[in-house]
Amino acid sequence: MTQTTDSAQQATTTVGFVGLGHMGAPMAANLLRAQWPLVVWNRSAAAIVPLSAQGARIADTVAELRDCNVIIFMLPDLGFIAEAAASLLDAWREVPPVAGTAVVVMSSVSPRAVKDFGDEVSRASAGRAAVLDAPVSGGTIGAENGTLAIMAGGSEDDFARVLPVLESMGTAVRRLGALGSGSLAKACNQLLVGTTTAALAEAAELAERSGMDVAALFDVLGGGLADSAVLRFVGPRIAAKDYAPTGPAKFMHKDLGFVLESARAAGSAVPMATAGHALYGALKDQGLGEQDLAVVRESISRLGNEI
Repeated sequence: MTQTTDSAQQATTTVGFVGLGHMGAPMAANLLRAQWPLVVWNRSAAAIVPLSAQGARIADTVAELRDCNVIIFMLPDLGFIAEAAASLLDAWREVPPVAGTAVVVMSSVSPRAVKDFGDEVSRASAGRAAVLDAPVSGGTIGAENGTLAIMAGGSEDDFARVLPVLESMGTAVRRLGALGSGSLAKACNQLLVGTTTAALAEAAELAERSGMDVAALFDVLGGGLADSAVLRFVGPRIAAKDYAPTGPAKFMHKDLGFVLESARAAGSAVPMATAGHALYGALKDQGLGEQDLAVVRESISRLGNEI
């Protein structure tokens, strides 16, 4: 991972981290390895124990993060973030934070709604705290290895302040524009990942029902123009029908909904996103949403059985 941090900045910067799930826990661990002073909060205690052993300080409430210079939220959606942040904003209404405090939303959220959240944070903090959206791509492997792609939105000055922190968790870190730009970039990422995964699942079902070995098919496809990171990382799980969750498939339906929302605002046609959103909606209706994204193959298989 890129190291642009100097010891003086680390000595004066405390990082708060909220949300220690499949992605958040290894991301927080990488911050500790990079020697950032870290304060963590999580609804369940089990994920906190390993980080505490590595040197993280435990907060009993999110409001206890009020004096952190950078506060990262890695929760499933903005509704969860707003709920968790309520006590923090109440504390700031009483005593505003230090100027330049950064609230970093690293979950996949609505590009429109994160702007509203930014306005709320600004009002509660008397303009002393700013929100950046910096969602990630790379899955649990990228989170563990500190090789995430991080797509950021926010002012140039705010981004410059948090860049060393972000570079402790990712190797491709880019500011793409104002607040909301990172979430729009992640929506575009999910459009590619979700529809490519669905196409691979569709190809797998077609091949297997036609008597072909799916693993052999994917191996030869990987040597041509159809090769992709999705084929390399998700393809083996699709071929093996391995649906043990690395991230729940239901979140793809949510993320493609953000594509549709953004497309309506921009007046852009998104036929692939529309089809993908309907497919992952059907997957949820089939009760498969808690399993891995690769379970879209099972969803397509069930649709085939109805023909």
